Amino acid sequence: MQNLGKTILHIDASARAEGSVSRELTEALVKSMLEKFKDTKMLRRDVSQGLPFLDEAWVEANFTDTASRTSDQRMKLALSDTLVNELKSADTIVIGTPIYNFSIPAALKAWIDLVARARETFKYTDNGPIGLLEGKKAIVVVASGGTKVGSEIDFASNYLKHVLGFLGITDVEVIAADQLMIDPTRRQAALTASLQSAA
Repeated sequence: MQNLGKTILHIDASARAEGSVSRELTEALVKSMLEKFKDTKMLRRDVSQGLPFLDEAWVEANFTDTASRTSDQRMKLALSDTLVNELKSADTIVIGTPIYNFSIPAALKAWIDLVARARETFKYTDNGPIGLLEGKKAIVVVASGGTKVGSEIDFASNYLKHVLGFLGITDVEVIAADQLMIDPTRRQAALTASLQSAA
C-alpha cells in the first residue's frame, strides 16, 4: 500500500471497552500502520462516552457568520471546531464501529453531526453540495453479531460511505467482521484483512 499519509485519525465508537471486536481490529490496523510509516502521527478520538447532540443554540451559532458570532456562540461550537480540525488535519481516517440495531451507535452519529458543517467540510453550489475534504482515505472497520455488512439491512457501512463521500472522502475501504454470532471465525478473517490494509 502507498504511504497513507503523515496523520491518522483513529476513531472508535463501540460502547465496550473490553471484548470489542471493532476496537481490537482498529488497534491492530493502526499499530501496523504506525510501525510501517515511522513518521506518521496519530490523533485519537473515542466517541463512546458520548458527544453532545445538536440543539437550537448550536444550529443558530453554526449559521451565524463567523465574524458575527458571540462569545457564547463560539463556545457552543468549540468542540465541533476541534473535531472538524482533527478531520481536516488527517490524511487517513480509521473508524471502528459495531452495528447496533442495524445502524451505527448514536455517539458516532453525534460525531458526524458535529463535523458535517456547511462551509467547513462541505459547501453548497449551484450544482449541489461539494465535499471539501478531498484527497483523504478512510478505512471503516465494521463488526456485527448478525447483520451482514453490505446487505439490505445494513444501515451502518453504506451510510458511513455515503456521509464520508458527501464530505469529499471518496476513497473508503470497508473491512467487515460481520455475523460473528453466526460464524466466529470471521473475526480472524477480518483481522487479516485489517493487517493487509496497512501492508
